[in-house]
Amino acid sequence: MDDLRSVLTDVVDRVVAYRESTTERSVFPIGLPEASRALLGSLPDEPTPTSDVIARLAMAVEPLLVATAGPRFFGFVVGGALPAATAADMLTSGWDQVGFNAVSSPAAAVVEDVAGQWLRELFGIPSTATFGFVTGGQAANTTALASARHHVLAEHGWNVEREGLSGAPRLRIVVNGERHATIDRSLRLLGIGEAAIEPVATDAQGAIDVADLRRVLATAPAGPTIVCLQAGNVNSGAFDDVRGAIAVSRTHGAWVHIDGAFGLWAAASPTRRHLVDGLEDADSWATDGHKWLNVPYDCGYVFCNHPDAHSAAMAYTAAYLTGQGDVGLRSPGEFVPESSRRARGFATWAALCELGRRGIRELIDRNCDLAVRFASLLSAVDGIEVVNDVVLNQVLVRFGDDDATTDRVVDAVQRSGECWMGATTWHGLRLMRLSVSNWSTTEADITRAATAIRAAAAQVLADH
Repeated sequence: MDDLRSVLTDVVDRVVAYRESTTERSVFPIGLPEASRALLGSLPDEPTPTSDVIARLAMAVEPLLVATAGPRFFGFVVGGALPAATAADMLTSGWDQVGFNAVSSPAAAVVEDVAGQWLRELFGIPSTATFGFVTGGQAANTTALASARHHVLAEHGWNVEREGLSGAPRLRIVVNGERHATIDRSLRLLGIGEAAIEPVATDAQGAIDVADLRRVLATAPAGPTIVCLQAGNVNSGAFDDVRGAIAVSRTHGAWVHIDGAFGLWAAASPTRRHLVDGLEDADSWATDGHKWLNVPYDCGYVFCNHPDAHSAAMAYTAAYLTGQGDVGLRSPGEFVPESSRRARGFATWAALCELGRRGIRELIDRNCDLAVRFASLLSAVDGIEVVNDVVLNQVLVRFGDDDATTDRVVDAVQRSGECWMGATTWHGLRLMRLSVSNWSTTEADITRAATAIRAAAAQVLADH
């Protein structure tokens, strides 16, 4: 234990030093993978002292770290872990709990239960809804759609868990034409397949066209139907008309799922709550914790307002799991795909507790306001165009009059190390995609990043 204490003390020092460095270090690493691979070496024949293992790992890896935890990383809608969430996650590793059920860890079960209830309250999801802590949006969407598959087929007399999909009534999957790709992959994983997808037209910002939703639903007789809506377009940040789309879907007996990987957090802000008006009437919801709640990777949440369907799709039993006593707690593993699962509730509870309702509201509002400032600073320059309505934390930017110019600006900014963002293709255009999601990002960071982007754009446009 003395050795462990010494090593963990060293780890804490390294973590703090790294976090402090993210305000000034190059956002994208300047190290070479080949050098790190050489330092990692080959599998040793003999045991290595713990302190040497950690020192060698840090030496090899730190030059390749992307400063996603820092204030000027604007790629992929990635947050940076809050102090309390970071500390709780380190405790999670130290405690080494199996978060499967209340017997494997009463501690994990009770904390997840409390944190899940808090999340329902924040989002305005009905208190009757069950929830699960998963790895992220992909697992959350897959779990929700598995629950939906069970429910809509059961309503047509088919037990999919027992019989599978062969011979089952045909499933209709009606989706926003600009859905996130995890929806498609979930359908593949669940055996439904992409051929079942019926896309609905969207408006100029990527929000679902409710009139076209009505048209698509009316093209076939009533049957097992799942409608997937989007809270926060992955590119533009646009929101589907949740209330209107649910009303139309209900006339066809459809299950309505909301993919809100980052946009569902708008519900926690009174000034942005209108963007998800009506969300409480959906059947299932998916969102991430490692995005806007700023907890460490990996963490996502799924909610389902049909507890029986949720449990039927996910729960299982085995002889070795029964007869171990009842400790009176909810069993987390009954609502997620994983059995050997990390106790994600600890970091989530810590983040929610550290921020409180007011802190979460201020975090969402501040990031959205900073996104508006980002857009304003960039669009003020000739040759730079913001192409989306900045309604949340997403900014899409085009440089010059061709795709190649935009790609060159993105590459130049990434190589500068001042900030990092990705490129995307949206509505046939190559665009810079900026996502403001980090709790530590300030107005000064936005100004600094915008200055770097404008300088890169000026150089590229001059060369062009």
